[in-house]
Amino acid sequence: METLAAEAKADQIDPALKKKKNSSLWLDSLSRVIKSKTSFIGLIIISLLIIIAAFAPQIATHSPTDQSIIDRYQAPSAEHWLGTDELGRDIFSRIVHGSRITIQIGVITVGISMIVGVFLGAVAGFFGRWVDQIIMRIIDIMMAFPSILLAIALVAVLGKSLTNAMIAVGIVGVPHFARIVRSTVLSVKETEYIEASRVIGAKNGRILFSHVLPNCLAPIIVQATLTIGTAILDAAGLSFLGLGAQPPLPEWGAMLSDGRSALQTAPWVVMFPGFAILLVVLGFNLLGDGLRDALDPRLKQ
Repeated sequence: METLAAEAKADQIDPALKKKKNSSLWLDSLSRVIKSKTSFIGLIIISLLIIIAAFAPQIATHSPTDQSIIDRYQAPSAEHWLGTDELGRDIFSRIVHGSRITIQIGVITVGISMIVGVFLGAVAGFFGRWVDQIIMRIIDIMMAFPSILLAIALVAVLGKSLTNAMIAVGIVGVPHFARIVRSTVLSVKETEYIEASRVIGAKNGRILFSHVLPNCLAPIIVQATLTIGTAILDAAGLSFLGLGAQPPLPEWGAMLSDGRSALQTAPWVVMFPGFAILLVVLGFNLLGDGLRDALDPRLKQ
């Protein structure tokens, strides 16, 4: 026990060494991600999405909301690269501006899921007993509902809007983070350095936030990356049903809903927004798989 206490004190005395070790670990993980072909492709797709969103006004060839009835349902051409929709709006420009909404959806929904889920999972795993029982039974009830149905029910209560759709999708994602963090905390809190921290008198709050949670970052990052793709799909589904983004916002799911009546006569109206959703979700899934492989110590040689 004295050895454990000495090791814990050594970590506190030399934080620079600990920081250097952590930095080396993350650099090694980044190198593994870049070397992986699938995760590198995902990284390229996401980087392109961010660039397009950042320079949307410069990339778009038209206003995303300007209407021209005489130009409705025009096929792709030099004037309208991806054609026009039922109101004569340029589809390419709407997809470009919609990339900003897509990033907003991913960041906000996963942010809600991660903050609430990590807190609940960490508290349940660290303190256990009746606290764990109460939190995990609530999580079990939430997971008993299909995610899209639970999101629809929440939007029905909150009201139809993009903001409420993001809140609903964020709440739906909470159980996944809570379960992953809880299982990780259960294993981390039994390690020797946590016991050493208790021996030298560290409080539960300090142990949880300074020692336990930092060692749970790898699965949290992987889950966050994979959840972004699912969140984008769920939000697009809500918008497709008319419960998410409202006109004239150029959200990709809403664009699919607007163009479904012209699927036979003007397939480009739904084809290009659908392909944009497919590509972005694929990018996040590929990157998430690469991060999981890179951050899993069992896969390191």
